[in-house]
Amino acid sequence: MSLQVEKLEKNMAKLTIEVPAEELEAAIEKAYQKNKGKIQIPGFRKGKVPRKMIEQLYGKEFFYEDAANALIPEAYEKAVEECEDTIVSSPKVDVTQIEGGKPFIFTAEVALKPEVTLGKYKGVEVEKIDITVSDEEVDADLNQQRENNSRMVTVERAVADGDVAVIDFEGFVDDVAFDGGKGENYSLAIGSHSFIDNFEEQLIGKNAGEDVEVNVTFPEEYQAKELAGKPAVFKVSIKEVKEKQLPELDDEFASEVSDFETLAEYKEDIRKKLSEKKEQDAKNAKEDAVIEAIIAEAQMEIPDAMIETQQRQMVDDFAQRLQMQGMNLDMYCQYTGQTPASMVESIKPQALKRIQSRLVLEAVAAAEKIEASEEDFDKEIEKMAASYQMEADKVREIMGEAGKKQIMEDLAVSKAADFVRENAKEKKAKAKKAKSEE
Repeated sequence: MSLQVEKLEKNMAKLTIEVPAEELEAAIEKAYQKNKGKIQIPGFRKGKVPRKMIEQLYGKEFFYEDAANALIPEAYEKAVEECEDTIVSSPKVDVTQIEGGKPFIFTAEVALKPEVTLGKYKGVEVEKIDITVSDEEVDADLNQQRENNSRMVTVERAVADGDVAVIDFEGFVDDVAFDGGKGENYSLAIGSHSFIDNFEEQLIGKNAGEDVEVNVTFPEEYQAKELAGKPAVFKVSIKEVKEKQLPELDDEFASEVSDFETLAEYKEDIRKKLSEKKEQDAKNAKEDAVIEAIIAEAQMEIPDAMIETQQRQMVDDFAQRLQMQGMNLDMYCQYTGQTPASMVESIKPQALKRIQSRLVLEAVAAAEKIEASEEDFDKEIEKMAASYQMEADKVREIMGEAGKKQIMEDLAVSKAADFVRENAKEKKAKAKKAKSEE
């Protein structure tokens, strides 16, 4: 195999890859052997038709497509290994010569990794983020725990906002019941606005055992077109009224929902955890701000093909996460009203930012001679082994040298991110002007 590289504009390149004629002949023969059992010609038993006969009847190019599809992946992979530049996109392949007795030639248009000229990357100024935990935040967390541990209790009084009314109902338009308008023993949270119009408000003040006629109007954009914009009457029977009861905030509550015996200890633990979370969030936000500032100072020309490849990779990763949740991309698109194409387009800014961040951090790592050590690699393998519940040696074996190289690069980039964050300068955030001043 031979390779020629032609540099194009905007960090693109055309690879011209030539495969020897004998390899093409072997691929054509393999394609014939694979397909001969599917071809029937009068006078020959199935699978016994000579290759020359097939080529005479259907043309010499009959097996070319299968042969090309067999040759291109391996030849392209070898070309990538031989290429001195780093290829950062999927190839756009075009066959330029395929003919028996001659070399097989095809081209692959690819994006090359852009060169990055760094601006300022040490001592970058970013706003300091306040990580103080207020009493209000601790109380909010406590109240959420009360909500999580609340219980619904049947009460002998009229329906009030915030209650749950257990109802039977049936809806009518022009005195005719409509499909989907009936329910029994339905628990309706008053104030949730889960029913149309002012349905829930009309139950307030009514008691269990009462029958109520609720008058509503369907929205103009209602999903069932035959009901859109029409007035309707729901005949409702209130069967039960329930109110939410929250546990008292005391030592007993703390001992039931935590490992602490007193409310004071529990609150202190909440404050500590909120503080740890704020510190981590601030660290991440600082890193993002620093990298964004470095990107703004850097110079790089990112080819469109590189962005498109990143977009497809992000969508593929998202599709895999959906599968783990029992959903596929088509179902997700139906629920959200998107298409795969619109989804790819919508994540373009994220894809660009991800590429820019990686490139500048790789440039920082090179400038500062930041590298991952074998010890760093071993620690990462131990984490992966624990995550996958495998032996560390088995993880190394599966990963191979290519996988190790990728992890070492990722670790170096992570170290570069730590470096720029730790070398950044924090300044106080500007005080917000009062509305009167504005």
